[in-house]
Amino acid sequence: PATTAPPSARPPADREPLWRDLVGDVLRRERLAQERTLKDVAEQARISMPYLSEVERGRKEASSEVLAAAAHALGLGLGDLLSLAHRELGRQSRAGRPTPRAPHGGLCLAA
Repeated sequence: PATTAPPSARPPADREPLWRDLVGDVLRRERLAQERTLKDVAEQARISMPYLSEVERGRKEASSEVLAAAAHALGLGLGDLLSLAHRELGRQSRAGRPTPRAPHGGLCLAA
């Protein structure tokens, strides 16, 4: 019987992006777009700078409270952060998905 390799055993291009990576990427991108330092955002969010760094790098699965605090420090609501991460998920999913091909080499027959 054929088995499918677990996600961790698949090559990186075949894996779905992790939510923590997507959220971390959005937080970092927003912070850098505002030309703010990690220290500044962490202080305003009242979370430690090393922890925020880990969240941005997708190394920590942050709680909704931490995500909301980081988002608010960047002038975003939690919904804004999640919406941006969702859009990034869609973009990455489309980029990694093969282009759909018509069956039979594009030949379509109608009856």
